Amino acid sequence: MRVFSVCGITQSGKTTTIENIIRELKKRKYSVGSVKEIHYEEFEIDNKGTNTYRHKMAGSSLVTARGYNETDILYQKKLSIEDILKFYYHDYVVLEGVMDSNVPKIITAHTTKEIDEKLDGLVFAISGRIAEDITEYKGIPVINSIKDIEKLVDMIEEKVYRKIPDFKEECLGFDTKEIGAKILNGEINREDIDNNSKIKLLIDDTPIDLVPFVQNILYNSVIGVVKELDGFKKSSKIKIEIEEVR
Repeated sequence: MRVFSVCGITQSGKTTTIENIIRELKKRKYSVGSVKEIHYEEFEIDNKGTNTYRHKMAGSSLVTARGYNETDILYQKKLSIEDILKFYYHDYVVLEGVMDSNVPKIITAHTTKEIDEKLDGLVFAISGRIAEDITEYKGIPVINSIKDIEKLVDMIEEKVYRKIPDFKEECLGFDTKEIGAKILNGEINREDIDNNSKIKLLIDDTPIDLVPFVQNILYNSVIGVVKELDGFKKSSKIKIEIEEVR
C-alpha cells in the first residue's frame, strides 16, 4: 500500500487536486482509498437524538451503523493515522490535510509563503492555485492538477513508495521522516528497509511491517528458545508457522 498526503490551506485547490488524482489513478486501474482530516473541533458525524447517538451515550465505545448503501463505524476518540490505515487494503491511499504522518506529500498553495510554511524533505510536488503562476519552486516541480494531471500522477507513481512503519527509533541510522526523504531523493531504496529486517511476519500471507523494537523482541524470544534445540546452528534460517489463532 502506497500512502501520500495532500496539504494546503482552505481554498488552495487541495480537494480539487485530490479529486483529479483519484480519478486518474482509477483510470490507471489502481484501487484508491482516502482519508479526510477535519480541522474543526466541534465536528461529529453522529447527530444528537439518533439511535446510534443513544448507543454512544449509554457507554458503547464502538458503534456501527449498517445501512443499505453504506456502513459507518463510529469510534468515540480520534484514531492515529497508523490505526486508520489498518482498515485499508488499497494500492494507494490519499490523505487530505494530514500533516502528522511521515509519508510523501504534495503541497497546494496560493503563494510561495504558504509553501514555505509546510515545506520539508517529504514534499515531492506542489500543486493548487499557485500552479497557474510558476512551474518550479526550490527544485520541486509545480504541476497544475487540472491541466496536467497525467504528469502529476506520473510523479506519484514514480515517487510514492510502499508505506514504511513509523519507527520510534532509528532504522538504518535514521528516523522515519529522514528515511522517507532519502527514498524520495533516491539515496536509499524502499527495499533496503525490508532487507534490514531481522524478522518477516505474514498474517494470511500478507506482510506486516514491524518497527525495529518489535523485531528485536520477536527475534530475541525465538532465538532464546530455538538455540537450545538440537539442530540449531548460528547460520540457520528459522521458519515458524501458526495455522490458526484460537
